[in-house]
Amino acid sequence: MIIHILAGGPKDILPDLSEYTAQNVVWVGVDRGVFNLLQNNIKPVIAFGDFDSITKEEMAFIERMGTEIKRYKPEKDETDMELALNWALAQNPKMIRIFGATGGRLDHLLANIQLLVPPLKENKEIEINLIDRHNIVFVKGPGKYKIHKLKEKKYVSFVPLTLSVSNLTLKGFKYPLENRHIPLGSTLCISNELISDHGTFSFSDGILIVIRSDD
Repeated sequence: MIIHILAGGPKDILPDLSEYTAQNVVWVGVDRGVFNLLQNNIKPVIAFGDFDSITKEEMAFIERMGTEIKRYKPEKDETDMELALNWALAQNPKMIRIFGATGGRLDHLLANIQLLVPPLKENKEIEINLIDRHNIVFVKGPGKYKIHKLKEKKYVSFVPLTLSVSNLTLKGFKYPLENRHIPLGSTLCISNELISDHGTFSFSDGILIVIRSDD
């Protein structure tokens, strides 16, 4: 099973959602993302949020469509996205893709990236990607990983999410590295490119944000 979550971020940087529909995909709406899904003729199985960005008329439309709604007060400890992601993780899918979680408010963007860390620390073998029209973002813990070239996302950046990342090695890249220590705040690994169909990256300690971007 693959779970797709649509949050209420700016619509102008959403990818074409029709490219991500398939029979084995379960859609989840977060706050205004529920309304945006329905506008794209996609019915989510469940919706999470305080729905403070939804008008009464839009909420009535959502309720008529029969989606299960988990409604919360605005005063809560978790963001709407965290509630939705926790539900998705509990379903034990093989992949989670999150849309509408970038752009707009920077605090939400930073929080959404950090939400990818707890599943990693819990050793959940679930691939989780944040996706918008221009970027794909995911996080990795220590290990060795294969990465394939994407024609539409030629840039690959590596950013420490911890105080440092140890022994970063990049092979098959325009700018290779060998066992390099990357401290938090370094821009050494921004805007690299794969020079063949695939490459590898590996490191021994820390947490790494991987960002694949277009121009």
